[in-house]
Amino acid sequence: MRLVTVGVGAQNSPRFAPAGLLVSHHGTRVMIDGGPGAEPPGRVDAWLVTDERAELIASIRRLAGARGITAEATDLHFDHLQFQCHPVVHTSHPTFGYLIKSSQPPLRVVWAPEFAEFPSWATGAELMFAEAAGWNRPIRFARSVGGHLDAITVAIQAQRHRVGRLVFAHIGRPTIRAIDQGERPPFGELARDGQVFLPRAQPRG
Repeated sequence: MRLVTVGVGAQNSPRFAPAGLLVSHHGTRVMIDGGPGAEPPGRVDAWLVTDERAELIASIRRLAGARGITAEATDLHFDHLQFQCHPVVHTSHPTFGYLIKSSQPPLRVVWAPEFAEFPSWATGAELMFAEAAGWNRPIRFARSVGGHLDAITVAIQAQRHRVGRLVFAHIGRPTIRAIDQGERPPFGELARDGQVFLPRAQPRG
C-alpha cells in the first residue's frame, strides 16, 4: 500500500494544503478529502470525504465530478482493499473517519483528520493519520456542538489505543506555532504536503 498526504492543513492553513490522503494499492487509487491545492494527480477510482457538509465540499465535488466520480462518505470494497466509514465525534452533523484495510499484506490504516474524542475503532491500527488542529488544549465549537482534540491528547490516546505509528495530518495554527518554537508531541510525527508513506504489517502477539 502506498499513501500520500496530498495536503496536511487544517482550515485556512497559512502553510499547508487542505488535508487529504491518496491511497494506492494493487492498481486501485482512492482519494480522501483534500480540495483545491490538494488534488490527486492522474486517475482515481473513487473520492471519499469525512464530512459531507464541510466548507470545501462544493469544491471537492467539482474536482471529483471532473473525473467522472462522486465525492461521498461511504464504505468501499475492492478485491484487496476496503474502506470502512466510521462515525467520529466532531460537530453537530454526522462526520466520519476511515479504517482502510488491505489483505495483502494485512494492514489497518486510519484516516481520521478531525475529531473531538479519540475514535475507539482506531485501536491497534498500524498507522493512523490524525487531528492536530490544536496543540495543547482542545478547540471547542460554540454551543458545545463539538470541536478538535488537541495534538498532545491525541498522542497520549493513540499510545493507549496501541496505534503503531501516529502521523498528524490536519495541522492548525496553534500546532504550527508550537513546532516553530521547538516543541514536539510525546508520540507521533507531523506530516508534510506530498509525503509518501509505505506502511508495513506488524506481527501480532
